[in-house]
Order: sequence, then C-alpha cells, then structure tokens
Amino acid sequence: MLIVSVVLALMAALANAAASVLQRRAAATEKAASTGRRFSWLTHLLHRPVWMWGSAMLGVSGICQAGALAAGPLAVVQPVMATELLFTLVVGSVFFRRRPDTRAWWAFLAMVVGLAVFLVLVHPTAGTTRVPVGKWLAAGAGLLAVVIALLVIAARLPSAPRATVLGAATAIGFSGTAALMKDAIARLSDGLVALLTAWQTYGVAVLGLISFLLLQVTLRAGTLVASQPALTLGDSLTSVVLGAVLFDEKLTLGWFVVPELVALALVGAGSVQLARTPEVSGKEQEEVW
Repeated sequence: MLIVSVVLALMAALANAAASVLQRRAAATEKAASTGRRFSWLTHLLHRPVWMWGSAMLGVSGICQAGALAAGPLAVVQPVMATELLFTLVVGSVFFRRRPDTRAWWAFLAMVVGLAVFLVLVHPTAGTTRVPVGKWLAAGAGLLAVVIALLVIAARLPSAPRATVLGAATAIGFSGTAALMKDAIARLSDGLVALLTAWQTYGVAVLGLISFLLLQVTLRAGTLVASQPALTLGDSLTSVVLGAVLFDEKLTLGWFVVPELVALALVGAGSVQLARTPEVSGKEQEEVW
C-alpha cells in the first residue's frame, strides 16, 4: 500500500504543478492589471479561463491526494508532494518552451536526493487512521495560534520576508487540510453517509478554501523565491509532526536528526534555486492568453 500511496502522491504533485503554472500566469497578469481595489483581483481571476483550468487541476490533485492519504502515512504523502516543484520545472519547461539550464537540473537533483534521504532516514510508519476529537482540539488550537502569529508578523514586514512568512502560514494550512482529509477518508469504511456527515469532511472544505485563498495572497506578496521554500519545507515538516502527534506515526529520530536536517536543508536549497528559474516562476513570460 505504501507504493500505491507514493504513486498517488506523485500524481497529486503533478496535477498541482500544472495548476501552479496556470494560476501563476493568471495571477501575474491580474497583478499587472490591478485596479487597486481591495480583493478586486480575486473577482477578476474568477473570470479568467486560465485560472479556472488551474483550479480544476487542483481538484484532480485533491482526489489523488485523498487516495494517497488513505493508503499511506501523512508523514510520507505530504513530503512526497513536495515534488510539485520538480514537476513544475518540467511542466513549465514544456509550457514556456524553454529548456532548463544546468543550475536548474542540479537544483532538481538536490531536491530529489534530499527528499529521498530524508524519507529513508525518518522512515515514518503507518499509525492509526482516526483521530480522537480531544487531539484535534489541542492540535487545532496550537496550529491556529501559530498561523495567527505568522499573519500578524507578516503584516509588519516588507515584500520578500512577508511572502516567506505568509508561505509558512499557508503551508500549515495545507498540512492541516491533509490531516483532516486523512481522518475524513477513514470514515468511508463506515459508509458514504458516515463520510458525508463527519465534521472532518467539512473541515477539509473550509480549511482547504482558506489555505487556497491564503496561497493567492502569498503569491502576490512577493517573489516565488521568497515564498516557495517556506511552502515546501513548512508543509513537509508540519505534516511529519502532525502524523506523529495525531496519527501516532512512528518516526526515526535520535542521532538521525542531524542528517535528516541536512537532507531537508538540501531540499530547501534546491527549492530556492528552482524557484529562480523562469519555468517555475513564470518570469520572462508576460504574454496574456
């Protein structure tokens, strides 16, 4: 089942990458044509076919992610989905008809190696599939406090650091959404009615929408170079923690923490370099569809 989980997570990452390329094109165009009214950009995006196609790809990604979470540990699925950035390089290269340079491929390799080493070292194992309400209340309160603190801090920062802090807050939102999704999917074994009446199902919808809107704000706050590492590493780290705290997934720590952190640093360095490439950031591609 772990192989199935990884394959589905990779498919979700690919769909996310396609959505990212499409929505960043739409967001960049709308930013240039902004009327200055608060949140008017969101209304305009809703009428752009490119943005809507990107949203549809997010739906495909959600389905694949749900399957991956049903089949494997949260601490595996979300880090594997960090490969979105790698797929974005490939999809962006095809979309923009631009061949990645040597530095982009080295960054690609750094992320692949770093992620593989991290997953091998931390070696998360499957735990429970359902989370008691008490655990959710404690974890939810903690995550909410952190996100609120990050938003308050971001409001006082200039563009680049604001994008980084907002990226971290967004990552926590997506990680929490994934955890809720895993818990909700487990209810399907009791029947469709149980899934549709579970509060976790509606929690996925609400938190997912909030995280999605926060992502749009993050993308407008600063460069992708500033926000992407926080998005990538924040989602992976938070998911590993939530997997252990909520689902009792066992992690290999101890002396392995040092090489695990080195592996994550390699992933972060690769994500920074990949975020600089035109294929990922969409820069130098200003024409409107």
